[in-house]
Amino acid sequence: MSRGKKYRENIKKYERNNLYDLGAAVNLVRTMASAKFDETVDLSVKVNLKKSQSVRDTVVLPHQFRTEKKVLVFCKAEKEKEAQEAGAAYVGAEDLIEKVKGGWLDFDIAVATPDMMKDVGKLGMILGRKGLMPNPKTGTVTFDLKGALAELRKGRVEFRADKTGVVHLAVGKVSMEGEKIAENIRIVVTEIRRKRPADVKGEFIQTVSVSSTMGPGVWVAMKEED
Repeated sequence: MSRGKKYRENIKKYERNNLYDLGAAVNLVRTMASAKFDETVDLSVKVNLKKSQSVRDTVVLPHQFRTEKKVLVFCKAEKEKEAQEAGAAYVGAEDLIEKVKGGWLDFDIAVATPDMMKDVGKLGMILGRKGLMPNPKTGTVTFDLKGALAELRKGRVEFRADKTGVVHLAVGKVSMEGEKIAENIRIVVTEIRRKRPADVKGEFIQTVSVSSTMGPGVWVAMKEED
């Protein structure tokens, strides 16, 4: 695949096979961002997993960089007030289920109370394809709507390893202070380490890299204390 002139110029600014400490890697990524828009900083972490294993959880990033997301809550009447007061953009039960069945998906996150999941489960084909299906593992199936929405609005995000054992996650914008991006990365890597399966042998986190939307990747040497 051919690369643009700016990309080719950027890869001359550093040693592509070197491992950089976190602060230096983040600063390189910010320096090499050359698009006319505010590029996203992406983190990629390769983990050592067996085929039957997975890594999946949520994390609250201390430094936010996205616009506030619209949260839909599937719940019954007695929980509607709690959801509305917690900041949900849309609240309902069968009415919202029918709306989604009709193709409406004008929301970023879906939350459901456990007693609604039998009916919400019928939306699996629609919500699943979009990564919007409520899931207890990610804290989006709960009766504690106030707590769940508070964390989501603070910036709770989901991370999961793909089929190749790589966790991809956006961790900032190049316009942010480098230390804030680095802190977001430390938090994510720490949470990934905590999800290490007990029977994994050898190094669990194999490689870590950061890049901007249009820029090249930089390898990071993540120490245990990072």
